[in-house]
Amino acid sequence: QVQLVESGGGLVQAGGSLRLSCAASGIIFSRNTMAWYRQTPGKQRELVAQIYTGGITNYADSVKGRFTISRDNGKNTVYLQMSSLKPEDTAVYFCNARNLFVVGSRPNWGQGTQVTVSS
Repeated sequence: QVQLVESGGGLVQAGGSLRLSCAASGIIFSRNTMAWYRQTPGKQRELVAQIYTGGITNYADSVKGRFTISRDNGKNTVYLQMSSLKPEDTAVYFCNARNLFVVGSRPNWGQGTQVTVSS
């Protein structure tokens, strides 16, 4: 059974930092592209950051230079270091895993963790 468990969310003032973690089980972590998405009420879930199995990363323009995604294959964990947080970063953040080596594979999702940035 696949499980993605996010942690590290919370309330922080604008300009502050948070680090999100996502611990994965039930998947071959090293063969999964990992990503963080976020969603606010009434809006579609949007990609925040992604890290491929080889370590290549990409980011949404809105977080470039402020957020860093990383992975630890030994711990089956992906991280999102968030700095210089803004009120518009307030959202539920979801961890996502997908094995792109398997044609037609479906993504797996965590339950989400709330991040609230106060002004």
